[in-house]
Amino acid sequence: MFFKKKEQRSYDPKLKKPMIRASICNGEQVAGFKDLATGAFEEVMLIRDDADLDAFKKEFGISGDIEKVY
Repeated sequence: MFFKKKEQRSYDPKLKKPMIRASICNGEQVAGFKDLATGAFEEVMLIRDDADLDAFKKEFGISGDIEKVY
């Protein structure tokens, strides 16, 4: 079988900020990026557990904590 090597995706920290948007009602969490100029939120992936959060951080090369917005 031939598989593509998964490349690390990147973002520009000058233009976008990584965030987790969480619902107060049901606790659903979505990881993505907030555009600093417009304030628009770009959803990237659903976060169900710590493994998903770690995968998001690894995929985009993010270290440290990510701000959570409700």
